[in-house]
Amino acid sequence: MSTGTGTSTSTRTRRVSRRVSRPLTTTLAAVALAATGTLAAGTGASASASADAGAGPARAAACNGYVGLTYDDGPSGSTPAVLSALTRNGLRATMFNEGQYAAANPSQVRAQVNAGMWVGNHSYTHPHLTQLGQAQIDSEISRTQQAIAAAGGGTPQLFRPPYGETNSTVRAVEAKYGLKEIIWDVDSQDWNGASTDAIVQAAGRLGNGQIILMHDWAANSLAAIPRIAQGLAARGLCAGKISPQTGRAVAP
Repeated sequence: MSTGTGTSTSTRTRRVSRRVSRPLTTTLAAVALAATGTLAAGTGASASASADAGAGPARAAACNGYVGLTYDDGPSGSTPAVLSALTRNGLRATMFNEGQYAAANPSQVRAQVNAGMWVGNHSYTHPHLTQLGQAQIDSEISRTQQAIAAAGGGTPQLFRPPYGETNSTVRAVEAKYGLKEIIWDVDSQDWNGASTDAIVQAAGRLGNGQIILMHDWAANSLAAIPRIAQGLAARGLCAGKISPQTGRAVAP
């Protein structure tokens, strides 16, 4: 899904799915899946990739391009496992945090930065911004800027509107705070119950400069991390940062 257009028909399902996936059981399952995914990272891959899996994280011999891995809706109880899996597999990502969770979990925001991740703004309460007035939109964005900065995440330069929904009013407020709007090129569908295999396949569609949507709380996205790393390395792609100037993935 390359733009925010056409996303509104699934937003109710997405919002429900997002909230249902928050309980502690999901966090515990995610940790277990991450361990399983890491141990089985070589399964189904080429012989050389399998051999490399035991020696350390999969890395491209040379970066012939960069992609943007993004995780929305954190920080949460799943964040430590996500950061651990990304780090073990030599990946960096952009974490689009909600202000309410950044304020409630400042140590996790600092952990994101300490792990080498970039932190973006994903609104304060995850509303449908296109249904709000300019003052409400401003509040959602400005409070999140403040919450992330207060937590030690720096002042975000990137903003992802909830559900990918945007309009001229949203963009005007983004501009006020010097934010670059970031949607996505590939939707992993993790919010919609996509399997680990499907998420790995989605990441396999990424090309140079492109961005994939994933979520901090999604257990299957967590389990997919080792195989995503292997797939990128096999194609000579590396996980990069998202440029505040172009909105595309570039070298860190």
